[in-house]
Amino acid sequence: MSERTAILERPAATASAPARHGLLLAVPAGLLRTARPRQWVKNLLVVAAPAAAGRLASWESAGRLALVFGLFTAAAAAVYLVNDARDADADRAHPVKRLRPVASGVVPVPLAYAAGAALGLGAALAAAALCNPMTAALLAAYLVMQLAYCVRLKHVLVVDLAVVATGFLMRAVIGGVALGIPLSRWFLITTGFGALFMVAAKRYSEAVRMAGTQGATRALLTRYTPGYLRFVWQLAAGAAVLGYCLWALESGGGAAGTLLPWRQLSVVAFILAVLRYAVFADRGAAGAPEDVVLRDRPLAVIGVVWAAMYAMAVMDV
Repeated sequence: MSERTAILERPAATASAPARHGLLLAVPAGLLRTARPRQWVKNLLVVAAPAAAGRLASWESAGRLALVFGLFTAAAAAVYLVNDARDADADRAHPVKRLRPVASGVVPVPLAYAAGAALGLGAALAAAALCNPMTAALLAAYLVMQLAYCVRLKHVLVVDLAVVATGFLMRAVIGGVALGIPLSRWFLITTGFGALFMVAAKRYSEAVRMAGTQGATRALLTRYTPGYLRFVWQLAAGAAVLGYCLWALESGGGAAGTLLPWRQLSVVAFILAVLRYAVFADRGAAGAPEDVVLRDRPLAVIGVVWAAMYAMAVMDV
């Protein structure tokens, strides 16, 4: 009787092993998904100022920027982990966000908090040890600001938009600070308002999608009107275009020996890119900016043309 019982129990024990193995793999995979790998492309903004200044040619500069990119990616991942842990209950009311690892229960909330704390502290300590003081201070300020956003600032009208846009601006600033590059005021204005344009368009798209539903995951979406958010992204788009025009004209005409005033001509490509992105914003389809930027082919072509023009301006071709 005991042998028969052992034979009957053996398949169940064997069957449970793959299940346990799958569960062990699901948690690290869930942590990685919560860190938002698709969002890491935003951290490429750290090369914006060095690229505009023509400082990407040396291995030393590339190495410093790679380090800053890695540290900022770790810091941003820490914020995503903490944010998803705090928003787990609200995310379960969202048709898409309920599938996130923390909201769906794949990653336990305490583990998300612990992983976020470890990544954030590690990034701050590594920056203090490996980067110049100003770079370390900016990274620490980013972490403090974003954690304050997760805890409180996301519930304050207008401030929530400003904080998210400032996060993008800090990415662009930290690359220049890491290499000791003086930053143009027009560069900062263009980057800041360009970020606000995308953030407000994202919120507008979320507001349009959640209109008429109960339990929006962002409490402020019930306090913002779509008309107001539309006004914000349109105003920000205009300010970004104006800032870019002034930035492009700041250096005057093309340098001696250049074929064309590439920096000034790049204004056309920049405005076309803004207009193309505004198509998605107007439709309420800019809820995932990375999808718009990476998947829309006309926008990608315009981006390549702009980058080529600006590269020729930097190289004085």
